[in-house]
Amino acid sequence: MRQRAWDAASRVVDPEIPVLTIADLGVLREVTVTDAGVEVAITPTYSGCPAMNMIALEIELALKREGFSKPKIRTVLSPAWTTDWMSDDGRRKLKEYGIAPPTAASSRRALFGAQEVACPQCGSTDTELLSEFGSTSCKALWRCKSCREPFDYFKCH
Repeated sequence: MRQRAWDAASRVVDPEIPVLTIADLGVLREVTVTDAGVEVAITPTYSGCPAMNMIALEIELALKREGFSKPKIRTVLSPAWTTDWMSDDGRRKLKEYGIAPPTAASSRRALFGAQEVACPQCGSTDTELLSEFGSTSCKALWRCKSCREPFDYFKCH
């Protein structure tokens, strides 16, 4: 029963990046099934992430479709989400979608902003930061100097 609940929740997509599931992102943290019902724990990529309300609603609907009558969705802020929680498959999907995946958040240089970001279009590392603020709060806007294309970079943290 727990696996069925996990599978239903893990298929929910991020409304801001619809090629990623919440499992790809590492936002889906835990699924518990007891006699009282099912509880899902999620951790936002940012504490003020506007997508979390929609994600919680979509999880609730997915679980109800699977026969879980009163699912509870719990937001967990500690430990804070990190890009290290993203799956390799999620990183691949980001790149294919045209968003540069995050570099390893555990590296020292990631703490001070990405030093080298590869263009998801052509693969060149001859890129430059245009703005710390991209199309959503979890992304920054970069430009490739080789192919001249702008692109989003999924920020590390």
